[in-house]
Amino acid sequence: MLYPELFKQLESVRWDMARDIPWDSFDASKLSDEQAQTIKLNAITEWAALPATEMFLRDNRHDSDFSAFMSIWFFEEQKHSLVLMEYLRRFRPDLQPSEEELHEVRFEFDPAPALETLMLHFCGEIRLNHWYRRASQWHTEPVIKAIYTRLSQDEARHGGAYLKYMKQAIGRFGLEAKSAFAKVGVLMASARRTAQALHPTNLHVNKALFPRDTIQSRMPDPAWLEHWLDQQIKFDAAWETKVVDRILHNLSLLLERSFGTVQELNKYRKELARELAGAVAEPASPRAA
Repeated sequence: MLYPELFKQLESVRWDMARDIPWDSFDASKLSDEQAQTIKLNAITEWAALPATEMFLRDNRHDSDFSAFMSIWFFEEQKHSLVLMEYLRRFRPDLQPSEEELHEVRFEFDPAPALETLMLHFCGEIRLNHWYRRASQWHTEPVIKAIYTRLSQDEARHGGAYLKYMKQAIGRFGLEAKSAFAKVGVLMASARRTAQALHPTNLHVNKALFPRDTIQSRMPDPAWLEHWLDQQIKFDAAWETKVVDRILHNLSLLLERSFGTVQELNKYRKELARELAGAVAEPASPRAA
């Protein structure tokens, strides 16, 4: 089991909202209305850890170890939403999200392959780590800068935990796990080819609710994420390259094969797909006469 050791590791570096956030350093002159609005929308986005956890627990009933780890992930992700709301409560109470706005992003996700979902969220943690690092640089108010730094560090640790479960999955499921991870890796490392940000909160997850079946589509301002990335924190090609490089680096270690580009990963994905198809189609050995 990975859960006991992950609990110890994450518990040892967990920050305290009262003691570790420099609330007394707040400088109202350095917080613009534009920046404050993004904090509200980010708080609502982080609240989506609630339906994501419900999805993980439903789709991983076979894996009590991973399901137990969700207690850590869910707690820390919900604390992200809470600390952003606490910031607004203290300094911009007029922008605190309402309970209705928070509840709007809680809806059921369609069942999906557990291995692909695991890889999707691993990539999501890498992307969030970089988004929040950039957000900390963009903000000018000291307290929110410190908060985003904390959040980015948490997301990096969560990615590391998911990576351990991915390594475990390869040991258990072999080719099936490798194929799932390569498939989703190609998708999530190809953001420069898409019109929208590739993150779990921006993907369609419930056919019956389409087109309002992404977290972002149910936000008070559904277009905020792209505007935040492109016009505000300016998450440009150089930053996107950092995300892609990190995904490829980790997959190279995990799959024990070097991937310098998405094209190389895609080539490997196709090899795995052929190998997997051959294993499924391989006829049973004839019975002895």
